[in-house]
Parts: sequence; C-alpha cells; structure tokens
Amino acid sequence: MKTADDVRSAFLRYFEDRGHRVVPSSPLVPQNDPTLLFANAGMNQFKDVFLGKEKRDYTRAASSRSASAPGASTTISRTSG
Repeated sequence: MKTADDVRSAFLRYFEDRGHRVVPSSPLVPQNDPTLLFANAGMNQFKDVFLGKEKRDYTRAASSRSASAPGASTTISRTSG
C-alpha cells in the first residue's frame, strides 16, 4: 500500500519531470499576511506574484500540502493504489 508521502512524491516528480519548479507549499496558517485567516487553496504562496508585487524566476510551479482534514491523508493513500 502506498503512503501519502509516496503519492505526494510521485505527484511532484511528475510535474518536475515536465519542467515545473517544485516549491514549498504555503502553511495552513499564512505567515506575515493579515489579509488571510487560513490557507483555503494551494495558491496563497503566489498572491504577491498575482498582484504584481513580486517576480519569480520560473513560470510553472508545483507544490503539495499535507491534508488538513483528520484522516484525509490515510484515505488518499488507501484509495490511490
């Protein structure tokens, strides 16, 4: 049976092999941003890029955040194999 870490690694490797930059995911509770209470999507780390306040040296990115729901990572590993 694959673990959640196995599935996450395979996901990231798939996109990295196709030219995406693997970047750290944003934390569940955003740091240094009083406009966000919690991370409800995996795009929070790109907010300043979308607003034109920041530039990155890549145009395609992939990240993976651990599931925040109790038991969700166990369910993912059980149903993905």
